[in-house]
Amino acid sequence: MTDLPSQPYRVTALPTRKPMRFTFAPDAAGRAAIAAELGLLDLPELRLAGEIRPAGKSDFTLEAALTARVVQPCSITLAPVPASIAEPVRRTYVRDYRLPDADEVELEDDTTDPLPEVIDVADVAREALALALPLYPRAPGAELGQAVFAEPGTAPLKDEDLRPFAGLAGLKAKLEGGGGA
Repeated sequence: MTDLPSQPYRVTALPTRKPMRFTFAPDAAGRAAIAAELGLLDLPELRLAGEIRPAGKSDFTLEAALTARVVQPCSITLAPVPASIAEPVRRTYVRDYRLPDADEVELEDDTTDPLPEVIDVADVAREALALALPLYPRAPGAELGQAVFAEPGTAPLKDEDLRPFAGLAGLKAKLEGGGGA
C-alpha cells in the first residue's frame, strides 16, 4: 500500500494556554495515496486548516475547515463525477474518556474521542473527507433503467401492478358512483 501522509502533533508538546494553528495540505503523491485509500478517481485538492486549543486542564479541542475537490466514479455508469466539499470539522479529545459499558450504545456526541499521545491532523482530514463524500454520486443523465423479468409466455409485472392500494381507489370510485340508487 502507498504511504499515506502524516502530520502528527505530540499532545505533550501542545501549548496549554493558547491555540496552535495548523494547515494540512498534502502534495500530489499524498493526495494520490488518500484517493486510492478512499476509492476516488482523483483528489485534485485537499486542505484542513484550523487549530488545536486547550479545553480545561488536560483536554484539547480541534476545530478546522475541510475543503476538497474530489472525482468519484458514478454509482451507475462509473463515469467520473467531480464534487466540491467544504465541511467544518470538530473533535474533542478528553483525557478521562470512558466508553459506556453496554453492548450497544448510541453516542450522543460522535466528535468526542479519548486523548491520544499524538493527534495526527492527516488522519482527521482523511476521516472527515470519507464522511463528507457523496454516498451515491451520479453523472449527469445517468439513470437506473427498469428491469422487467417474466417467464416465457407471461406478462411481466410492472411497478404500477405492485401497488395494492391503487385498485382500491378505483373500486371506491365505482361504489360511490353506482351505489347511490
